[in-house]
Amino acid sequence: MLEELGIQTVSSIPEDNNGICIIRTHGVSPDIIKQIENAGCEVIDATCPDVKKVQQKASELAFDDYQVIIIGKAEHPEVIGIKAHADSQQKLHAIVISKPEEVEELKETLKEAKKIGIVVQTTQKIELLNNILIEITPFSKEIVLYNTICSATKNRQKEAVQLAQNAELMIVAGGKNSANTTHLAEILENITQTIHIETADELNAYKDLLAKCQNIGITAGASTPKEIIENIIKQIGENK
Repeated sequence: MLEELGIQTVSSIPEDNNGICIIRTHGVSPDIIKQIENAGCEVIDATCPDVKKVQQKASELAFDDYQVIIIGKAEHPEVIGIKAHADSQQKLHAIVISKPEEVEELKETLKEAKKIGIVVQTTQKIELLNNILIEITPFSKEIVLYNTICSATKNRQKEAVQLAQNAELMIVAGGKNSANTTHLAEILENITQTIHIETADELNAYKDLLAKCQNIGITAGASTPKEIIENIIKQIGENK
């Protein structure tokens, strides 16, 4: 849809370009923005304000000599950007932890740190934060925690859980590579039957299941277009 408007995705920075470059909501490192500007592009920073806050907190903690820990997925673009902001202070390199089991592997590094500062990927689950925090606490006498999980993510998860209580089937609409969408599916799988799809066409594989269920709940990730949700609702109606 963006391509039809003349907007292209780039995976590398042009050497010489006088166009406009939009930074997506996940954000990027300060160095990337400088490179884009040096290439002659006008930069429009569309980084989510909540992500901006995490970047700022990580930078402040690093500047104040905290060992920065980012709770999230190391390969996720948001986390890569947050880590880059912390590392730009040129002090202790930030550590990314994605599950409680990883804390044991880092115990020597954590013991050496005089103080620890923690931030969280905005789309993570509160349960993950709590579980990792329990593991980290024994290794430091001073821990500063910024719970940077965005309120929209927490509210969506809470409302989806409530919806799932009375549903025979929950449909989660959104990208398979979307962190907040996949977390929604993971949470709901523990409550009722759940399927995670990207488009209405994928419902064709679940026709028998849809026919059996009377109470179907639908939720979606933060970036799922309204049109996709509407098409899914329409497709369910046609299968009934």
